[in-house]
Amino acid sequence: MEFAGRDFLQILDFSSEELRYMLDVAKNFKQYKQTGQNHKYFPDKNIVLLFEKTSTRTRCSFEVASHDLGMGVTYLDPAASQMGHKESIADTAKVLAKLYDGIEYRGFAQKTVDDLAKYANVPVWNGLTDYSHPTQALADFLTIEEHFGSLDGLTVAYLGDTRNNVANSLMAMSAKMGVNYIGCGPTELQPDDKLLEKCQAVATAQGSSITITPDINSLAGTADVIYTDVWLSMGEDKAKWGERIKQLQPYQVTMQVMDLAKPTAVFMHPLPSFHDLETSVSREIHDQYGLSEMEVTDEVFNSDRSLVFEEAENRMHTIKAVLYLTLKPKG
Repeated sequence: MEFAGRDFLQILDFSSEELRYMLDVAKNFKQYKQTGQNHKYFPDKNIVLLFEKTSTRTRCSFEVASHDLGMGVTYLDPAASQMGHKESIADTAKVLAKLYDGIEYRGFAQKTVDDLAKYANVPVWNGLTDYSHPTQALADFLTIEEHFGSLDGLTVAYLGDTRNNVANSLMAMSAKMGVNYIGCGPTELQPDDKLLEKCQAVATAQGSSITITPDINSLAGTADVIYTDVWLSMGEDKAKWGERIKQLQPYQVTMQVMDLAKPTAVFMHPLPSFHDLETSVSREIHDQYGLSEMEVTDEVFNSDRSLVFEEAENRMHTIKAVLYLTLKPKG
């Protein structure tokens, strides 16, 4: 398998075998990190991180992974770049490709990261768009496999807005890895038909299934993983909070929902999570709508069934695998 020079834009761009290899490389890098084994393979390389949306885990994961590989990193926040303001995406891509060995983008439109990849002659990595979050899906599946020992026969259930970026990538990754997927949420928030058709075709070829349903009882005795995300993504209009709460409150992950799944089921979330009133945003929502917990209760979030912090750590190991594989010389 040849990864050198390739972009990492969305899960469906890669074969099941290639994704399996990425996970295996990530496992090796995790062992290197834990045992203190030097793996500064790229001391002469530099990458740039373009962030239109701020982040804790994505930025830190890319920066630590890059430093561990020996690379230099430049971080550009929305105010530090002229991209899309005084300079086109195409021109930005061409300039940065002259200066850096790779470009990471985290922002809004999938078209932006696709255009960066089109015009840059160095690898471009998707750190998140409104459509997909492929590095998160890799970390999720590394975490699931570590916990259960194998992916064989597992079922992942996503509760909430089943057409958001995290759900899209989770569904695609499930299909590629032969894991059953249940997207459980209101009918009006179901995934794009074209993406669903593609994922269903892949899942069928891999011997697994994809189910999209508004019925939370479909989880009964089937789900090994209960997954959710915030009800309103970064950048969405705050005026939608009331509507989104009404739509998604029936899909809040409570301990009763966890008990509906298999007895061994675990909880996962990409973070950040509104599970208490310890943030300014959650307090604002509480003051306006009276909620002290949103997509997941604090009882579930902090339970021994929760893998959210293992999941967060694995962002770094899987991103390191992506960087290494796409930046290493051919052959």
